[in-house]
Amino acid sequence: METEEINPDPPHKGLKKGLYLFPTAFTAANILMGFLAVLYSIRGFQFVYTNPETAASFFNYAGVFIGLAILFDTLDGRVARMTRTATEIGVQLDSLADVLTFGIAPIALIYAWGIGAVFSEQSSAHSLGVFLLFMYLMCGAFRLARFNLQATRPRVLIEGATKSDKKNFVGLPIPPSAGLLASIVHFAPMPLNTYGDDLARFYGILIIILLGILGLLMVSTLKYTSFKTVGTGRTNIYIVLLIVALGMVIWLYSQYALLIISAVYVSHGVIWFVFSFLSPRRKEKAVESQV
Repeated sequence: METEEINPDPPHKGLKKGLYLFPTAFTAANILMGFLAVLYSIRGFQFVYTNPETAASFFNYAGVFIGLAILFDTLDGRVARMTRTATEIGVQLDSLADVLTFGIAPIALIYAWGIGAVFSEQSSAHSLGVFLLFMYLMCGAFRLARFNLQATRPRVLIEGATKSDKKNFVGLPIPPSAGLLASIVHFAPMPLNTYGDDLARFYGILIIILLGILGLLMVSTLKYTSFKTVGTGRTNIYIVLLIVALGMVIWLYSQYALLIISAVYVSHGVIWFVFSFLSPRRKEKAVESQV
């Protein structure tokens, strides 16, 4: 009697291994976009004073690369969850990619487009701008480290620390923070030094202030909607239509749409906090605790 040979490898094992490459491919695309954004920012800075139109073209492309990186960063997490191929090394690789693409790339772009183009290296405004660029990077790295800690070890956090959930982020995520900076450049790619001395310095100071605000929001404990649950349940035709309509608006009016969307997302955490702070329920709880 012939014995049936047992195949040691399940029939879909090779396919399963292949699925793990999909999230990694999106992460690699994220890194590529950050890499190109840095290169185009450096290239644009070379033409800031000699050919502003050429510099604007490079800066615009750098901003678009950061925007595409946000798309790839969103897709790699969703693909990993949908295919159940999330791994620990994938989580760490994604965080390292975010430091490059949403930390280093936007500060290189903002320096070349704004701070470095407007303020001389000997000025105090230039020193302040460089300091806040570094603080933005550090706050973004801290934000990513805190997110990884809360996602992997939520029970060993110090008492009183805000726990993460699927519906909300704790603190402003670094991708939309970088998206706001990139959308500003995409909206007005001409270097700031082309606006005249007084107006250029005014815009440069506003950018420096914005960097400080974004850094504080990233290390804050304000809640920001994660949108992770969107599309995970039963498909809603209205959500699909909304996404399609939003995509069309971005395609046709990217300069205005991306700036508005990024500004609304960055500010909605602050607005949410103000409304929750002033809500009657919060006041009632405060009164009850005092009794």
